[in-house]
Amino acid sequence: MDAVYIATPPSTHKKYTLMAAEAGKPVYVEKPMANHSEECWEMVHACEKYGVPLFVAYYRRSLPRFLKVKELIENGSIGEVRFVSIQQTQPIVQKDEDGNWPWRVIPEKSGAGLFYDVGSHTLDLFDFLLGPLKDVKGSAYNLADSYPAEDTVSGVWRFDSGAVGTGVWNFSSYKKEDDNRIVGTEGEIQFSTFDDKPIILSTDSAEESFYVEHPEHIQYSHIQTVVNELLGRGMCPSTGMTALRTNEVMETLVREYYETTK
Repeated sequence: MDAVYIATPPSTHKKYTLMAAEAGKPVYVEKPMANHSEECWEMVHACEKYGVPLFVAYYRRSLPRFLKVKELIENGSIGEVRFVSIQQTQPIVQKDEDGNWPWRVIPEKSGAGLFYDVGSHTLDLFDFLLGPLKDVKGSAYNLADSYPAEDTVSGVWRFDSGAVGTGVWNFSSYKKEDDNRIVGTEGEIQFSTFDDKPIILSTDSAEESFYVEHPEHIQYSHIQTVVNELLGRGMCPSTGMTALRTNEVMETLVREYYETTK
C-alpha cells in the first residue's frame, strides 16, 4: 500500500488520518477535512510527527477550468480585483426510503449541513484563486426547519489584496443555482463551481467565453498532482494547511448557529 484514501463521512476523518499517519502512509482525505478545525490541527500535527504528507480532495484547485480562471486573474484581464460574490441555492434534500435524512445534513456526521459538504468547494477555490479569506463574519439559519442542520448561510470577508467577498448559500430554495462573480477595475469573470458552464470574461468593450472541459474522471488532475509530489516531481495544491483554512472559515460562518442550538 502506497497511500491511504479516506472517503468516509467527516466525523471519522481524524480517526483514520491518525491511524494512517502512525502507520507511515501518505494520507489523501476527502473534504471537508474534518468536523471541526481542532480536528484538522490534530491531523496536520500527526502527519508532521510521523513525516507523511497530508493531501485533501479539494480537486477544483487542479481542474483546468479553474486554472483558466486563475490565469485570467493573474494576467490582468479584469484589472485589480475589487469584490467577489457567491450565490448557491438548491431545493431541500429528501429523506431516504427508510425516512432518514442523509448523513450530509446530520451535524454529528458531517460537521454541519450541506454548506460544509457543498459550500466548502467554492470557499476553498477562492482561497486558491485569491488567497486566504480573513476578517470573516457571517450567520447561519434553519429557515425551513426540516432537519437539524442549518439550511442557509451568509458571510462577508476580505482578501489580502483588499478585495472583499460576499456569499449566500441556501439549501431550501425552489431551484438549483450556482453563480460566482469576480469583479475588477477593468472587467469581471463569471463562472460556476459545479455546473458545466463556460467561463465568461466581460469588459467594457467585449465579452469572451471560455469552455474548458473537465477530465472524464473529475479527480484525475488532482490525483496526478499527488502522485507527482510523492515522486518528487511537483506539488499538490491542496494540503492539510490549506484545507484547514477552509474549515476555519466555515466554522466562523456557522458558529453562532451551533452555539445557540446546543
